[in-house]
Amino acid sequence: MFKKFLEYTSLLLIVAIFIGLGLWQLDRARSLKEILNSPPPAVSAPVALQELAEPRTSLDKQNDNKSVTASGFYVANFRAPNQKDGAGVVNDWEVALLQVDTNAGILVVRGLWSERLQEPQLSMSNRVEVAGILRAHQSEDRALNSPGVISRLDSSVIVSLTDLDLYDGYVIASDEKVREGVIERTRVTPELRTARIPGFYWQHISYVVVWWLMAAVVLYLPIYRRRVAA
Repeated sequence: MFKKFLEYTSLLLIVAIFIGLGLWQLDRARSLKEILNSPPPAVSAPVALQELAEPRTSLDKQNDNKSVTASGFYVANFRAPNQKDGAGVVNDWEVALLQVDTNAGILVVRGLWSERLQEPQLSMSNRVEVAGILRAHQSEDRALNSPGVISRLDSSVIVSLTDLDLYDGYVIASDEKVREGVIERTRVTPELRTARIPGFYWQHISYVVVWWLMAAVVLYLPIYRRRVAA
């Protein structure tokens, strides 16, 4: 009698686990669908970089993708290979280090690397007014670090190249102004950051069916065993 109790208890526990996994997978499918169908975030009014971030401090996730402004001098220039924009186009980007205070700096994506010589009048001695989107640093390398090349958009890869206190993250410039006027060049659009839920909606639904089918199979096993024994 006790043996049968343990068998049925174990059976119900396994069934409950499979049903729970199916419910969990269904919840992920719903969450993924909600995020994919949600409208794009409203564009906020730009605020000064210093109001949202501090040098040598991790960027608050709530400030990722916020519109910011910054002013200063470009003190270094880098090529960031194999960067993907919002349209999925992969290209090399021009990234400059903007000194925004006496001892602070932030990486700024200025545009395509192929257009870096389009504005020869922009020199290191000109103060630049930058407006753009603040993004959290990249965590995966897109290339190898080498002289004049950065592997990813992350201030940590250039720490040894400057004495400035660096801001976490980077700015994708949508507008640059110098004393002579607006700098006209092709701007890159940020890569969309959608849900961090892997897979596709119908893939999750198929897993729901699989988990619940396995629960049904486990429930059917005792009936099958009785029929075989009979």
